[in-house]
Formats: sequence, structure tokens, C-alpha cells
Amino acid sequence: MALVLRDIHQPPAPPWWPPAPGWWLLFALVVVVASVAWAWHARRKRRRREIEALFDDTVARADSPARAVAAMSELLRRAARRHDPRADRLQGAEWLALLGARLPPGDAEALAPGHASGRLLLEGAFRTDVGPGDVDALHPVARKVYLAMMSGGKR
Repeated sequence: MALVLRDIHQPPAPPWWPPAPGWWLLFALVVVVASVAWAWHARRKRRRREIEALFDDTVARADSPARAVAAMSELLRRAARRHDPRADRLQGAEWLALLGARLPPGDAEALAPGHASGRLLLEGAFRTDVGPGDVDALHPVARKVYLAMMSGGKR
């Protein structure tokens, strides 16, 4: 008696939908991570805009160029205390060096004691001959340092 053998039949391939539970978990993990990253980025961006507005509004409210320089100096002192508790007691070249350390090397030169912006930041609040042009020259440098300090910039 001869046996009739039949060929082996493979079962049909599993359907692609619905995915296995592991894929659902992976998808949920990716969604959660993406949501947290987006929320962190949005919060950081909103915080930076608030810090920029605080600096700009405080300087804009000053009624004279000397008071604008004093406002910038006060904001920088407050921000510097976040990094160095003795920052409010530093003076002269030490103070400017602390501020310059928060900037890239090319920008830090503007805060050297011999540079006009550095001298203005040190003496401007006490001088009567400070002009609006001097404040306009100091504003971007001071703003950059302030933002670097408040956002946890270079240490």
C-alpha cells in the first residue's frame, strides 16, 4: 500500500492590522516622549521671551540715558547672582570679567575695561554726559549677557 503524501502548506501570514501589543506600547512611548519634548521646548521659548521682555521693558522705562545704564547694570547684577553669590560685590575689571565669561570670545571683547561699553557699564550710571547713542551701543551687549545668564548660559 502506497501512502499519498501531500505537500506542506504554510499558514497564512498574520495580518498587519491590528498591530501586536508591543507596537502599541512603542507608539504610546514615542507619543509621550514627543509631547514632553514639545512642552519643554515651548516652555523654554516662552521663558526666554519673558526674560527678553523684562530686560527691554525695564530699560525702556528709564527716563534718562544714565538711568537706562543703571537699569541694565542692576539687571545684570541680579542675573549674575544666580551664578556667583558674590557677584553683587564685584567691581571694575572683576565685574566685567564675570560678565565677559558668559559670552563667546568675540563678543566678550566689548566688555573689556578699556572698551567703551565696558567703561559705560562701570561708570555710566554716575555720569551726566551719557548720551542715547552710548546706551544704544551698550544695550545689545548687556542684553546678550543678561539672556545668557538667565538661561543658564556658559559658566
